[in-house]
Amino acid sequence: MKRLLAIVSAALFASGTAFAQSTVVVTPDSSDTNGTTVVVPGDVTTYVTGQQVPSVTYEGDIVVGSELPSSVEVYPVPSNNSYAYTIVNKKRVIVNPHTHKIIEIVK
Repeated sequence: MKRLLAIVSAALFASGTAFAQSTVVVTPDSSDTNGTTVVVPGDVTTYVTGQQVPSVTYEGDIVVGSELPSSVEVYPVPSNNSYAYTIVNKKRVIVNPHTHKIIEIVK
C-alpha cells in the first residue's frame, strides 16, 4: 500500500511540475485593429515634438487606442503620411490620419 501511495504521489507531483512550466504570452493593448503594436519611427516623434499647434480641449480619455472625434484637427507629418499629430489637453499625440486613433502619447 505504501508503494502504491508513493507511485501515485510521484505521478501527481510530476504532472504539476509539467504544468508549471507552460508559457503564457500576454500582449499589451494595441493601437492597431489587427492586434499589432505600432512602433512610431523616431524621426516622426522628433518632428511632432518640435511643432507648435494649438491644444484642443477634449472631454474623453486620452489613451493609446482610443479614437479622437473627426472634429479634432490633426496635422500631417510631411516625411511620413502614415502618421498625423495634434495636441489634446496639452498632450502631444500621434494618430492614424484616417481613423484619428491614438497611436502614441508623446512624453
